[in-house]
Amino acid sequence: MSHAIVWFRRDLRLQDNPALHHAVAQGYQVIPVYIYAPEEETPWPSGRASRWWLHHSLQALDMALRAKNSRLLFFQGCSLPILQKLVESTRTKAIYWNRLSEPAIITRDKTIKTALRSQGITVQSFKADLLHEPGTIHTQAGKPYQLFTPFWRTCQRSLLTELPLTAPPIFTAPQPWPPSFNLADLKLLAALSTNEFAQFWQPGETGAWQQLQQWCSGPISHYAEQRDFPGIDGVSRLSPHLHFGEISPRQVLGAVEYALHHLNGRVRGVQNYERQLFWREFAYYLLYHYPYTPEQPLRPVFKKFPWRTDYQKLLKAWQQGQTGYPLVDAGMRELLTTGWMHNRVRMVTASFLTKNCAIPWQEGAYWFWEHLVDADLANNTLGWQWVAGCGADAVPYYRIFNPLLQSTHFDPQGDYLQRWLPELADLPPQYRHRPWLAQPQPDYPTPIIDYMQSRREALGAYQHLKK
Repeated sequence: MSHAIVWFRRDLRLQDNPALHHAVAQGYQVIPVYIYAPEEETPWPSGRASRWWLHHSLQALDMALRAKNSRLLFFQGCSLPILQKLVESTRTKAIYWNRLSEPAIITRDKTIKTALRSQGITVQSFKADLLHEPGTIHTQAGKPYQLFTPFWRTCQRSLLTELPLTAPPIFTAPQPWPPSFNLADLKLLAALSTNEFAQFWQPGETGAWQQLQQWCSGPISHYAEQRDFPGIDGVSRLSPHLHFGEISPRQVLGAVEYALHHLNGRVRGVQNYERQLFWREFAYYLLYHYPYTPEQPLRPVFKKFPWRTDYQKLLKAWQQGQTGYPLVDAGMRELLTTGWMHNRVRMVTASFLTKNCAIPWQEGAYWFWEHLVDADLANNTLGWQWVAGCGADAVPYYRIFNPLLQSTHFDPQGDYLQRWLPELADLPPQYRHRPWLAQPQPDYPTPIIDYMQSRREALGAYQHLKK
């Protein structure tokens, strides 16, 4: 029986995995392979928090494969020569993988596909990470969309009719297995002293399904009302599972559509959440059409924005959650502790960095990239450019999030602040938002910047740029 390699990347699941499904359906003995090649993702290799998740997700996938008479082979280095050596040693006839949309990965995959096909190897890639191929959606003029709403409406016209694929049964394993690394050899946990995120997350396909089922069993119906309140468990927390492909967007959409018809008329929350899935699509769409945007603003005029140049002290205070603005600091400490941050707070912290501290948005994007377990190049880029005002469908330049108003409105009792700012936890709720009014003064930093003055300066800079 002939062999086929299934090259796993960020599709770390058995269900609804087109590449794996196709290899099994063709009757091949399947050789599942994972190659750790961070240099091929330069300048955006996985950050420390993402590597933690990746290690545990790979571990979970390997265990799932072993339960089906298979296993995951681990390698590290340049992908093409590793695949070529495997082809030669196993007499592989075909290689299958699921496509990714990052610019560096697209370029690499084209090179690998061309080289392998020139050697007579069957190579096929599949759509698995997105609901729609970015290159198939465009305006009537044939150009890419830069506004979300018309993009979303166009997506809505293309109904998804395919059902998610089931997991393969027991595999026909190759004999013998080719030699490979152990997962520990990849040293994905080297930057972490402890398993510090384990109390907050369960990486892997099983964890993804448990989270999705819990979310769609009821909490999703309140999403519209609760999504902006960081002290409430009102969001799905599926973003890292989607990023690593432990569950597919098609599976999530299917579960959401099922919930839509079984929640006794409470459809607004479901519809709002479904819209967020298409914001994810939009982020990848923009990255595909504008591959320079992780480093450069989509709107070229913002290259001339007068960012602060001497900002290291301000930046460090922001990074460590020591700005003197409680909601900003709570978010940054949540990030350092859990590898995640509530989306409303992400917007507030990003606005504070770019519009109050006048620090380039790229600095924030780099910090989030290093410390988020759901660090995703498309979403990270869209989010930071949206808040900074330099990207597609960006927030208006005059919208500057007021950390105090955001805090009192979306965390009125200070529950979120109490959880992440222990030095303010014993204060009455009204003083958690305004610790500088409390007597005696808590051991908490004074504001590093004057909000109203910095707001006026930001508006002036944006107005000048607009002219």
